[in-house]
Amino acid sequence: MLMLLARSIWRKLLATALAAVAFVLVYQASVIDSQRAGVEPMSAGQRLSAGVKAEFVATAYCKGERTASGVNVRAGIAAADPGLLPEGSVVHVDGGPEQYRGIYTVMDTGPMVRGRHVDLYMWSCYEALDFGRRPITLTILRLGWNPKDSSPKVK
Repeated sequence: MLMLLARSIWRKLLATALAAVAFVLVYQASVIDSQRAGVEPMSAGQRLSAGVKAEFVATAYCKGERTASGVNVRAGIAAADPGLLPEGSVVHVDGGPEQYRGIYTVMDTGPMVRGRHVDLYMWSCYEALDFGRRPITLTILRLGWNPKDSSPKVK
């Protein structure tokens, strides 16, 4: 087999091209799979509403000046999938370190924030990297901007 490759430059090029295509396909498959790691799939027809507790995965971000809603970034802002938690939603985060528990307003979206994933804004990028990826329990206090979609009783 090696003698066949040694005789022709075209065979060498073909073998190299096939190896490169195989590498790209394997790399793409692993990148796509790792993007959804730890995110629970949503069941069809499942809707979140005010007062509901749900399991989410939390990460943190630190870059940017303005959110998707047009406000400046600051502590207490979160990014979420707009199909699940629309802009203006207010959530209470439980789980994780004590300093990150509390109330956040969803004012941002992101291409990597899909499904049961929430991205919490932190001023320090070092702090955001240390936060990593962790499971949290999220209580929805208000879904979107409408005050009528608020939880009847906040504990």
